[in-house]
Amino acid sequence: MRSLLIVFAICFVCSVPGYAADYVIGEGDGLDVAVWGIKELSFSVKVRPDGKITVPGLGDVVASGFTPSGLQVSLTDKLKELVKNPIVTVTVREITNSKVYIFGGGIRSGIYDLTRKSSLLQLLCSLGDVKTADLRRSYLLRNGKKLKEDFFKLFAEGDLKEDMEVVSGDAIFMPLLLDKSVYVLGAVTTPKSIEYRDGMTVMEAILESGGFTKFASQNDTVVRRKTGDKEETLEVRAKEITKNGDFSQNIKLKPGDYIIVKEGIF
Repeated sequence: MRSLLIVFAICFVCSVPGYAADYVIGEGDGLDVAVWGIKELSFSVKVRPDGKITVPGLGDVVASGFTPSGLQVSLTDKLKELVKNPIVTVTVREITNSKVYIFGGGIRSGIYDLTRKSSLLQLLCSLGDVKTADLRRSYLLRNGKKLKEDFFKLFAEGDLKEDMEVVSGDAIFMPLLLDKSVYVLGAVTTPKSIEYRDGMTVMEAILESGGFTKFASQNDTVVRRKTGDKEETLEVRAKEITKNGDFSQNIKLKPGDYIIVKEGIF
């Protein structure tokens, strides 16, 4: 009979919506505590700021820092002073302690309530428009340390290997994308600045600028890029793209890039 009751109690706990075996209880969380067959020891309670709850007959008991199953074990041991062979269940009824903090100039800062297991991708998708955020310079902080840097491959390119679980207390920094344009200069029909798009290539930018002029030396195209204090010049043999289909020359751009098409000497 006792074995049957234990099985029933386990099934009861696992069937409660929102129950998470590895969730860590914190201040402000709402709990349902039940002792099988003893109505007076079944109650709902909110974890106080000091991390404790008041249990009838026991007084103040620490709840914060336990998982639901861990608190069950703790209460079962303590209640043996009052009840012979107590069967205790603890259910997290309301989660208010688990939060992730989002800040930075590229996104609206706020606090995200972590009511269930969530991944970084799920959280980013819930933020709405992130066009003004610099995904490459974004990072996740945990316990004061950068645990993950650069969200571009995950969010812009869909590389799920870059995803990870977020946990309570994580902080996500997303800075403002300072330069959101690429600039096309030189021997193109309409030199201009173009708003950067994820995945934009050299040829896309040149075509949006009206294409090459008849004076353009297509194989003398360069991309000038600044990363921090470092500047680099990338050579692009654009004629190999248009004439021979060598798309390895069609490099992907980054915000702030300058594409310069030189004129030929006639």
